[in-house]
Amino acid sequence: MTYILYGGNPSPYSRKLRAILRYRRLPHVWKAGTPETLPEIARVKPKLIPVLKLPDTGEFRVDSTPTAHLLEQRHAERSIIPPDAADAFVCHLIEDFADEWLSKLMFHYRWHEDATAMWASHWIVRDALPAATGKAHDQAAKMFHDRQRSRMAMVGCTPENAPVIEAAYARLLDILGPYVGGQHYLFGSRPSLADFGLYGQLAQLTTDPWPQRLCRERAPAVEAWVITLDDCSGVDGEWKPEKAAAVREALLEMVGAEYLPFLRANAAALEKGEPQMTVSIRGREYTQQPFAYQAKCYGQIRSQWAALPVEARAGLEPLMEKTGCLGYLA
Repeated sequence: MTYILYGGNPSPYSRKLRAILRYRRLPHVWKAGTPETLPEIARVKPKLIPVLKLPDTGEFRVDSTPTAHLLEQRHAERSIIPPDAADAFVCHLIEDFADEWLSKLMFHYRWHEDATAMWASHWIVRDALPAATGKAHDQAAKMFHDRQRSRMAMVGCTPENAPVIEAAYARLLDILGPYVGGQHYLFGSRPSLADFGLYGQLAQLTTDPWPQRLCRERAPAVEAWVITLDDCSGVDGEWKPEKAAAVREALLEMVGAEYLPFLRANAAALEKGEPQMTVSIRGREYTQQPFAYQAKCYGQIRSQWAALPVEARAGLEPLMEKTGCLGYLA
């Protein structure tokens, strides 16, 4: 059975799902989203990448997280979800944080600085339109560059929010830098879904020139870790969550201080029908347009917390309290 994955190298979620397929040793074909391949997924809704075509039914699946969970159901071997219920909840929470909060870091660092934005626009066009050359390539790159930069305010990547975003990147590097490397993952010596969530965003941040330079200066081990995670098909490790307790706690502190306050403010703004949401993050004001998808994410996190077995939830409460997460979960 061979899966087909349609995606793009400059897409964090495409890279995340491809890395999961590689780790799980699932036969697959990678198809970049080009004019030649896009007609194959033209009817798939919503129009997002990555798109995974299932080998047995021919169905198409979108959205990297539910697709990753589908693979977990279909293939018990080489699981990416820790077996302990409490660890599995923490894994999901960190993965969601990576997908929905660290993505703002990726977008900011890709499009804020002129030189990196120009570099990225040409890379993206070379990936998606490999046949375009000369003037046609340059025109496509400029069109994509201008479109992405016009969307920055919509996703919160404004000059006013830049201090919050840039401080978050520095903090993330400081947390991961002393720990990652070799086979050091968030729940032992094997990667979890949370590791792959971090990988998806960091695969871009360690490729784009500006954030790559910052990573190499501040935490060079992170770039090496990302390169390893790109293809972990040869990794055979164990679940040993006690070895990574400190790094998980530091990441959860980021979740409690940054991501969950954002999610709650986003949900409140949507409920009130407000066009903008504003929240204080580490003493700085953060403002953007609210999004329904991130309200859905918040609801799922709270539902998963409520669905935890009583003993697992009770065991996690001290950590959630210490990291500032608990008040947002109840």
